[in-house]
Amino acid sequence: APASPPARHLFSDPAQVEALRGNLLAWYDRCKRDLPWRALAVTEPDADRRGYAVWVSEIMLQQTQVATVIDYYNRWMQKWPTLQALAQASLEEVNELWAGLGYYSRGKRLQEAARKVVSELAGRMPRTAEDLQKLLPGVGRYTAGAIASISYGQATGVVDGNVIRVLCRLRCIGADSSSPAVIDQLWDMANVLVDRSRPGDFNQALMELGATVCVPKAPLCRECPVKQHCQAWCRKLFGKPSPVPDVEDCCVGDCPLCPPATEPWDSSLGVTNFPRKAAKKPPRVMRTATCVLERRGCHGASEYLIVQRPSSGLLAGLWEFPSLPLAQDLQEEKEREELAHHLQAWMGQPVAAKGLQFIGEVVHIFSHIHQTYVVYSLHLDGDVTLDPALSPSRWVTEDEFHASAVSTAMKKV
Repeated sequence: APASPPARHLFSDPAQVEALRGNLLAWYDRCKRDLPWRALAVTEPDADRRGYAVWVSEIMLQQTQVATVIDYYNRWMQKWPTLQALAQASLEEVNELWAGLGYYSRGKRLQEAARKVVSELAGRMPRTAEDLQKLLPGVGRYTAGAIASISYGQATGVVDGNVIRVLCRLRCIGADSSSPAVIDQLWDMANVLVDRSRPGDFNQALMELGATVCVPKAPLCRECPVKQHCQAWCRKLFGKPSPVPDVEDCCVGDCPLCPPATEPWDSSLGVTNFPRKAAKKPPRVMRTATCVLERRGCHGASEYLIVQRPSSGLLAGLWEFPSLPLAQDLQEEKEREELAHHLQAWMGQPVAAKGLQFIGEVVHIFSHIHQTYVVYSLHLDGDVTLDPALSPSRWVTEDEFHASAVSTAMKKV
């Protein structure tokens, strides 16, 4: 038997593939959501501007819900409607517009790639998935396939979280969906299925199906346009798996795609038996002391000190109130002392730990970090000269703070 089942076993019937394509595209034409980047992908006559519009949307949509992205996308395209406009922007401007969208390195890489297109590629977007992935920083296999199929009509598949869910249910793939063996098979399946005449629409239809019908919990199976092709749905209806495939087509007994024997089909879950993922690592727990330093500005309004984070790492380049990571299980008195010492370095004058007023705690969940901000405040009566050798810093009013490139966590603070 071969080392792994060939993709043709999973969709080996040309008539079935053609029927699935037709049903899915007909559903998409009727039911697709009206999204701004879809309109641009259809109406924009310039190929580079079309590719740029899809590119921006795909980067923003990584790990972020559509409802959140729409407003950011519209403001971005209004401010930088072309690659050339984005290439001329500053990173500070990019961070300001991106603030609150999360995963801030995405915006930074997007601008870096735009500058490369302008300076090294004569302003012309690569036209194939292979070149997009090879030439543009921050563009991975999925993003490259989405841009190439939607903007330039390349018949290449895409695999994102929604597509993984749909394909795993269509073919009862119960192995860990993040494993290399499964991911390789899913890409093979996506490339087999993609409609050659409407690749961009087909890929969007597959993703749309996963986002609106074949959802993680409580999927709307009865509304699904491809349910008759779905092995998970058939198994739910009839209570048994499809017949075992021919031994030449699948490594029966040791298939890298089938559910492990230790995790059998749970009839109460139905189609949501699939996909299966490896258990997530628990998030890292962190505590950070943060101080809101306040002074009276020259016009009488309160001003607050914000400092810029390093140019790499978590929340790179964003602005925050002076903050200091804390050891776990530190007593409050010791927290105050460490924060006071940290502030003293900024202000060049002693800071009394007892003068720090405890405000409360703010919890913010990053993708891999459970962060607790221990918030203090300190009102300054006189003027303070900040050390220019330290990180960039500035005093801002409340309105200026909200207009700055600050994270959602700092807005909570």
